[in-house]
Amino acid sequence: MITPNDSFPYLTGDNHRSTSPPTPDYNCIAWSARDTEHWWQPGVFWPVSAPPDDFGVGILVLAFEAQGYQTCDHGRLELMFEKVALYGNNFFYTHVARQLPDGRWTSKLGRAEDIEHQSPDDLAGGVYGEVVQYMRRAIQTI
Repeated sequence: MITPNDSFPYLTGDNHRSTSPPTPDYNCIAWSARDTEHWWQPGVFWPVSAPPDDFGVGILVLAFEAQGYQTCDHGRLELMFEKVALYGNNFFYTHVARQLPDGRWTSKLGRAEDIEHQSPDDLAGGVYGEVVQYMRRAIQTI
């Protein structure tokens, strides 16, 4: 469990729980795209053509558009959609979180553990900056 610190000032014992052990096998972008086999990063593994040194929010939006997501205005739970929250600072993307079916969120903290947290705001204000874009895609039903 993470305690509030400069990196995660809003993460408390009451608003999150660890759901996996640390692993360097995948990162938050891959986790949010449901891929635990790759570390998603331009120049390493990326679902669309991208310069290896492009870490802007725009290239992250393109990666999730390639996964069927479209930009949307909010992170509130919507039946029949799954959502991701894209975080960034003034220069780069910094993190991605995925909404769970019950409205909570899941994140992979770098090479550390996966967590469930109540809100995208729980990870804001520190090392990850702020949520800069929400995206959604229709839940595939058979």
